[in-house]
Amino acid sequence: MLREDRYRKRIGLGQEGNSLVLLIGVIAIIFCIFKFIWLVYKIADKDLSAYDQNIFNWLVIPGDFEKMMTRPWTLLSFMFMHSNPWEMVGNLLWLWAFGYIFQDVTGNRKLIPLFIYGSVGAGIFFTFCYNLIPKLVPMGPAVTLVGASAGILAIAVAATSMAPDYRIFPMINGGIPLWIMTVLYLIIDFALIAAQKSPPGYFAHLAGGFVGFLFIYQMRRGNDWSNWMNNFFDWLGNLFNPDRQSWKKTARTDLHYNARGTQPYKKIPNITQKRIDEILDKINQQGYRFLTDEEKDILKRAAEDEEL
Repeated sequence: MLREDRYRKRIGLGQEGNSLVLLIGVIAIIFCIFKFIWLVYKIADKDLSAYDQNIFNWLVIPGDFEKMMTRPWTLLSFMFMHSNPWEMVGNLLWLWAFGYIFQDVTGNRKLIPLFIYGSVGAGIFFTFCYNLIPKLVPMGPAVTLVGASAGILAIAVAATSMAPDYRIFPMINGGIPLWIMTVLYLIIDFALIAAQKSPPGYFAHLAGGFVGFLFIYQMRRGNDWSNWMNNFFDWLGNLFNPDRQSWKKTARTDLHYNARGTQPYKKIPNITQKRIDEILDKINQQGYRFLTDEEKDILKRAAEDEEL
């Protein structure tokens, strides 16, 4: 249908402000930068353990709480760090799959906040486990938490909580429900953790998934945890691009009518491209479920006109 085709185009690869493309790009670029530094160490015939000690370990969460308190920035940096290229590629593929679906059902402004919430929640829970559980305390100095997996699991659980029957690969018997893909991801994820003999991953990933569930639960109750973070990102962006500061005011002026003594809104049979674009922008920012009945009807009529 017209509304679906146009909406897919608006969140597709290359769209300005696409949170999913931005997040994938940041993770990939950071990996390439630090892999280049690792390569410099290797070419210089230096001990590669020096790279871990002097650079990499300063950006991942240590199991030792005292050491972690001297490196508080690791709560934000660890989610972008990867040492294994195959692990990084696998994470990006899963991020693309679940992130695209999550944007499709909730809009374009919740993905990055959820990824950060899930990762930070996993990091905090990981630290508490290795400093409060007696059997794990002796292992604390030797373990670290690194990678985007916990944040991706938060996105996967959130997307599945929002739309468990969302269909992928529709050419296969009408499509595969999203919940099946999520179960498959969990099996693969925890199997890899077991193969690597990395107990920290279990605690971190479970915590990330729980944060994803809480995010959707609170959103359904009217508490959108992404608002303050998005407002901060907007403020930060406006500092470096003053022209954007007038966007919200302009959009508000365009979307709300300002009439005196006349009917505030009058339905007309012709649907303008501007009105359709405004509705599609709203889908992009908030998700399809936030449309009013009138806006849904406009998209339906536009699709019918296109088919004619």
